[in-house]
Amino acid sequence: MRGALAGRQQAARELVERHREAVYRLARSATGDEEEAFDITQEAFVAGFAALHRYDPTRPFRGWIAAIALNKCRDHARRRAVRRFLRMPMPDNASDWIAEDTPSTETIAADRAELAATARAIAALPASLKDVLILRTIEGLSQEETAAALGISGKAVETRLYRARQKLGQAVRG
Repeated sequence: MRGALAGRQQAARELVERHREAVYRLARSATGDEEEAFDITQEAFVAGFAALHRYDPTRPFRGWIAAIALNKCRDHARRRAVRRFLRMPMPDNASDWIAEDTPSTETIAADRAELAATARAIAALPASLKDVLILRTIEGLSQEETAAALGISGKAVETRLYRARQKLGQAVRG
């Protein structure tokens, strides 16, 4: 981190290599879309290095870049919602010529279908719950690291994680 703060490209490259998989997993979990997660990962690192002068070296880089990635996920979700709103209505018979995007039960194993349902349920959670769930459960950050990354208290992390797990369980079962 010191090297990246000093402007050394190799140090910045090493930070990307060390954290890109975790940032990608976080973005994929938040969006439910692999291609969008790839774009968000790139955007998060570009934004992070552009704002490196604001990085607090007393905090872990992983939590800091995770917070940036989550903000990028929210930006993408807002843009997607606007695009959906502006889209023209589909013709009545559109379902006849548009391929269904959900996998058939004949071609995908039950465990993969359950995993996909869980990923969709996570992506559908409210951002305040989804962010805590992803950082704590999927990325394995501690309660303190999660609290620091999101700018909330440790107790808030605990409460949101409990609520996220409840909603996720309801969504997957229901």
